[in-house]
Amino acid sequence: MKIDQKDINNAAWAACDTFRGVVDPAQYKDYILVMLFVKYISDVWKDHYEVYRKQYGDDDIRIRRKLERERFVLPFAELKNHETGEVEDRFLADFYSLYERRGAANIGELINIVLDAIEEANKAKLEGVFRNIDFNSEANLGKTKDRNRRLKTLLEDFNKSQLDMSPSRVSEDVIGNTYIYLIERFATDAGKKAGEFYTPHKVSELVAKLAKPKPGNRICDPTCGSAGLLIEAAREVGDKNFALFGMESNGSTWALARMNMFLHGADSARIEWCDTLVSPALVENDRLMKFDRVVANPPFSLDKWGAEEAESDRYNRFWRGVPPKSKGDWAFISHMIEAALEKEGRISVVVPHGVLFRGAAEGRIREKVIEENLLDAVIGLPGNLFPTTSIPVAILVFDRSREKGGANQDRKDVIFIDASRDYLPGKNQNALSDEHIQKIVETVDTRLDIDKYAHVATLEEIRENDFNLNIPRYVDTFEEEAEIDIDAVQVEIEQLEKELVEVRARMAVMLKEIER
Repeated sequence: MKIDQKDINNAAWAACDTFRGVVDPAQYKDYILVMLFVKYISDVWKDHYEVYRKQYGDDDIRIRRKLERERFVLPFAELKNHETGEVEDRFLADFYSLYERRGAANIGELINIVLDAIEEANKAKLEGVFRNIDFNSEANLGKTKDRNRRLKTLLEDFNKSQLDMSPSRVSEDVIGNTYIYLIERFATDAGKKAGEFYTPHKVSELVAKLAKPKPGNRICDPTCGSAGLLIEAAREVGDKNFALFGMESNGSTWALARMNMFLHGADSARIEWCDTLVSPALVENDRLMKFDRVVANPPFSLDKWGAEEAESDRYNRFWRGVPPKSKGDWAFISHMIEAALEKEGRISVVVPHGVLFRGAAEGRIREKVIEENLLDAVIGLPGNLFPTTSIPVAILVFDRSREKGGANQDRKDVIFIDASRDYLPGKNQNALSDEHIQKIVETVDTRLDIDKYAHVATLEEIRENDFNLNIPRYVDTFEEEAEIDIDAVQVEIEQLEKELVEVRARMAVMLKEIER
């Protein structure tokens, strides 16, 4: 029987009840998502084992030889005596072995052993993915008795039929969607702590569409978080002909991004754990790697981003100027422009509005980028789209095909869009609809003025505004109040007074009828 997306989402979210209220959502998400991944590779293994068993009977050696060609190999794990080193238990390093041992007093240790064995047997793909997770941690999961009870419940929850992720029952897309769904729910629960791992799905979709990735493209997100934006950019390509690259500075979030890639079938994606601004790892021959598309939702106005080292940056990314040390926004933008292919690359980035108008060093960098004819679009979005901040944000699109010698070298204008009033209001958070996204993307493509929504500004106009990109300077959204018809208001007042007299008369009659 096939599993419905909704059922698997609900079952996975219900599994979180074990931790909810006891462990911080920003922390327990790692345990849940790791368990989802282990369950997934265990189910695929089990499913394929059955297929081979029907083919080769009970010839375990022959079956395992076949299974060694799987995407993920599940080895045998060993529990050794801490003092003597003797092997006390040997079992397949998969979810089901753990489920059988769910009542063990050392279940946290057993899960860690299984994760180590899986990582060791799949080093090329999984090296380091489980290094930040400890299922035996008293600090995170409580004292032994509480910890064992929680882990037992967790294993029982993941053993439910709705979470049977065998390939014969559920497609890879569904599992990938569940992973994204959980990350979204965790982000809502984690509130301000969600910033480092999450960009709302619809914002990611819009950023990806504005980047316009094509088949054959190399796509990079230099601050990839859990890699949701990269997944969206890959979807926009329309086929599997793309290469994905990412960088992420938080170790736990980097591990989430790697697993996200595997669950979406993007095994060859290269996701590096590094500080993009200080020591980028996506380099080749001591130069920054270049990409066709660069997308990002970098941390807003990052303090202490590494300005001190930027002057002597070995990749010369900050030649237009060094942004202030307390605001890293233009540092990320500078990196993205330098990482895009000359005369071809396109960049789409989420920024706080201050990026559009702040002066000093930021103003000087902005002026240079505009004079180089790199800026293509400025889009203002509604407020409260993120769980982490209620401030409205903007998206900037830069296009290196506008450089001299590029396909769009003759395009000298910049389109400004004020989409701040188009949103679906929510209780805690607003959202963009498909129609809102489509309207923005079509307006960027057609490059026409739309009253109170979009304006195509010339370079002269931007110069006259002293390179200030504040959207109200270009898109006038002022609504004049309708004229008041005094005569009509007078007629309405007279009519209301007449009705009032009639009502009072009727009330007087009714009051007389009431016995006192």
